[in-house]
Amino acid sequence: MLDSMAFVVFLVVVALAFDFLNGFHDSSNSISTIVSTRVLAPKYAVIWAAFFNFVAAFFIGTAVAHTIGRGIIHIDVVDNLVILSALTGAIVWNITTWYFGLPSSSSHALIGGLIGAGIAKGGLGTLVWSGIIKTTAFIVLSPMIGLILGYIFMTLSLFLNRHSNVGRTDKIYRKLQFISSAIYSLGHGMNDAQKTIGIITVVLYSKGILTSFTIPPWIIIMCYTTIALGTMFGGWRIVKTMGTKITKLQPIGGFSAEAAAASAIIGASIGGIPVSTTHTITGAIVGVGASKRLSAVRWGVAGNIIWAWILTIPISALISAATYFFVSYLIH
Repeated sequence: MLDSMAFVVFLVVVALAFDFLNGFHDSSNSISTIVSTRVLAPKYAVIWAAFFNFVAAFFIGTAVAHTIGRGIIHIDVVDNLVILSALTGAIVWNITTWYFGLPSSSSHALIGGLIGAGIAKGGLGTLVWSGIIKTTAFIVLSPMIGLILGYIFMTLSLFLNRHSNVGRTDKIYRKLQFISSAIYSLGHGMNDAQKTIGIITVVLYSKGILTSFTIPPWIIIMCYTTIALGTMFGGWRIVKTMGTKITKLQPIGGFSAEAAAASAIIGASIGGIPVSTTHTITGAIVGVGASKRLSAVRWGVAGNIIWAWILTIPISALISAATYFFVSYLIH
């Protein structure tokens, strides 16, 4: 049953469900700043973000997809049950953190799922440590880079507008936020859609449907379309946390946070590093708040978010491993 073509189709559908949930969960990253600064109403913000999530398909290659497909666990141990278990771990964690309004990383949930399923099947020897180290290092580096860039962008923006009045500055940056949010959504699509592309490609490659680990254009378009649709439905529970609970944002701060996060994410995507867009934009928002004064950041909220980040990989790995053992027991 697990080796049938029908089950391969089922796995592709589950992977697309994860892709949809990725967009749904992470839409808060794309729209929270532009919504909280009241530049766009939520219903228009999600359409704006979704459009640029999809357009990202035409701006970059598939380096991140190759990292996910071959850089976390050895491709020769991958089978349908490993993929099903990995996706289950990621989806369950995504839904849990969405329910509690915590902006955790869909990327790291998927990586945790792959790690848990890989270990469950073949032990620690199944892991590709070079890829895991590179990816997990950015659990720390992504928010730090976002924070530093957010601080720099905000400080520079304030300096450039030191002789301008508040009303004029707001008017300028409300317009600039359209650009910064569009570029951020491009970055989000570039990095996050590729994770599902990598999963679907490895499924088809492991079954011999693809003769080499080459990604066909139809998979790329399908995954970018799905993540864009997820973004359109919006993870509203997380928007409030991202847009208002960490620090109060004005248009100048929203622009600075989006521009900073976009710079970091697009750079990582070009380098083939599957970073967390959630971590990056959160760090950028903290950096914007800290540029005014440290007390402008609600550190208690930031601390809760960090705990969710720390727990994402181990818990999704545990769920994935438990799924692997449970399904293995049922079918044997």
